[in-house]
This record gives sequence, structure tokens and C-alpha cells, in this order.
Amino acid sequence: MKHSSNKYYPIFSRLFCNAYFIHMRPYLLFVSGAAGAMGIAMGKAVGAPEWKCWLAFAPFFLGYGFGQALTDCFQTDTDKLSAPYRPLSQEIISIKSVLIVSISGLLASGLILLWLHPLSFALSIVAVLGLATYSFVKKHFWFGGPFYNAWIVMLLPVMGYFIAQPKDEWHFPIDNYGYIFITFFSYANFVLIGYLKDIEADQATNYKTFPVVLGWNRTVFTGDIFALVTLLLFWQQTELNVWSLAFGLAGSMVIVTGQVIAHQAREKNERGAMVPIASTVRGFILLHLAVILHFQPDWFWFALIFYSLFEWALYRRPSKYQI
Repeated sequence: MKHSSNKYYPIFSRLFCNAYFIHMRPYLLFVSGAAGAMGIAMGKAVGAPEWKCWLAFAPFFLGYGFGQALTDCFQTDTDKLSAPYRPLSQEIISIKSVLIVSISGLLASGLILLWLHPLSFALSIVAVLGLATYSFVKKHFWFGGPFYNAWIVMLLPVMGYFIAQPKDEWHFPIDNYGYIFITFFSYANFVLIGYLKDIEADQATNYKTFPVVLGWNRTVFTGDIFALVTLLLFWQQTELNVWSLAFGLAGSMVIVTGQVIAHQAREKNERGAMVPIASTVRGFILLHLAVILHFQPDWFWFALIFYSLFEWALYRRPSKYQI
């Protein structure tokens, strides 16, 4: 049953805030937070002010949530089948209200980045444009979805790096390119394996995603390639201390385990995809924390608390089959 315009939760009400928070995917805020923090850790020089790092972390952490809510506005057709629990699917909040809050949140985040470093702000504009067009790419170009989403997230550590640099510094060191490609391939795998849970809904709504076109097995084999490239980049690039080694080993084992389980899945649907998808996001965060600790070993308390909160948020998600 559709709501008339006066039946939607008012945009400034507590009910709307609670509903909007679901679209932000709180458990995935840690993805953009980890990617942005990795860039900050790479760029932070000795003696650089800590307040600048923490101020920059806020838009990175919240930006993913605003971006997720924004993309949800453009794929309500498939979400009504694959994610009926979401407030937009239930039509208890309006697309217009979600767009207003999402764009306002992204704009506020962008203004913080502009104040800290103009290049980071410019890259944030590019990222927002990418998010706004992602659903079109996902629906029409089966090979493009994971790569298109991954290049957007790959911008986050670059933005984080420049945040920690003087405003007149516009050069990204070639030695750090390997790290941002860890972000690219690990996130591409998260997106790709994530499509497995939505195969039936995407087929019904004519979304030409990778598994819809090529099936479960080929999707998982492609994920194996993404996972292998991610791990090769990580272990080749990163000089490890005790903490980064611990997080790196944990992330590697989680990623490999998730791929194995995906191959062995008896139910090739959202149930069978749950553990493999959770493994890709866990692996993404753990590897990024390992890189952070490679550059900033004193941040180990941050890493431990950050990952613990992620697991709590993941456990508290509204649907156990949606990540």
C-alpha cells in the first residue's frame, strides 16, 4: 500500500531519523571510515596535529552512509523485492526527503574537506557524481558495477592522504599507489559477491548484474581473482609490525574462508551468500586497519575499538541476510 505525501514521516522527526539511519547501513560506515583513515595514516607526518586527523575522519565515516542512502533512491524497484525491510521500500519515508538529507550530508562533509584541503573536496565531488550514476551502471552494464563502485571508494584513501598534507601539496606519492589498489580490488570483491544475495530480485527488475548474466559459479571464480590480487598487493606492499601482521593475517584468513564457503554453498541465494559477503567486508576492514597500523603503529587502540564497534554494528543490522 502506497502512502500519500502527508503520510510519510516528517523529515525532522525522530521516526524519520530512525528510518534514514537504516538506509545509512551503520555497519558499513566502517568501510569508508577504514578507507579514509588509511589515507590519513599514510599522509600524516611526524608532528602533524591530531585534531586535523579526527576532524577529517568524521566525513569519511559518515560519507558512506549518506552515499548508500542516496543510491537507494535510484533503485527502489529492486529493493522492494530484495530488501523489503528498508523504509523506502515500505514507503514510510519519501525519496525526496532522503535525497535532501543525503545531499545535505554529503555537502556538509564536502565543506569540511574543502576547509582541510581543496583537492580532497574536488575528489569528493567526483565521488558524489559517481554515486549518483552507479545504479544506472549496475542495471545496464553487468561487467561495470563492481569496478564502477570500487573506483569511487578508491578515492577515499587518496582524499585522506591529502587531508593530512599542507594545502599546497598536490602530489600523491607513487609508492602509495599499491595501497589504494588494495582498496579498489577488495571493495570490488565486496560489491561482486554482494550481488549474489540479490540475483532473483535483480532478474525480476531487469538489472544486468554479473551473477544475473554469468551465474553464481563464474561470479565466485571472478571474486577469487579479486581476492588473490588484493592479498598479493597487501603482502607485497606492506612492511609489517606486530599489530599490522595480526590484522593482516586475520583479514587474509577471513577473505580466503569466505571464498571457499561461496564455492561450497548449497543454497545459491541470499542464505548461501551471507557468510561470503560478510567475509569480504570483514576482510576489507581488517586489511585496511593493518595498513593503518603499518604507517601509524601507535593507533592500535583505535584499530581495536574500531573493529569491535564494527562487529557490534554488523550483529545489530536489521536483516541478517542483508549486508
